[in-house]
Amino acid sequence: MKVADLTVEELRALIKEAVQEELRWLLGDPDKGLELRHEFEERLQASLASTERVPFEEVKKRFKLP
Repeated sequence: MKVADLTVEELRALIKEAVQEELRWLLGDPDKGLELRHEFEERLQASLASTERVPFEEVKKRFKLP
C-alpha cells in the first residue's frame, strides 16, 4: 500500500503510531525487566539506611560542576 492511497485519518493514525513508538523507545527504561544483582541490592539497602549525607555543594566540587 502506498501513502498516497491512505485516507487522511489513516495517515494521521499511522503518523501518531510512529511518533508514539519513537517516544517509547527514546523515553523508555532500558533496564526495565532486569533484576538487580544481590550485591548491588545489599549496597543499595545499606545506602538507604545510612544517615550520612553529602551536601550538594560538595558533590558539585567532586564532579567539577558549575
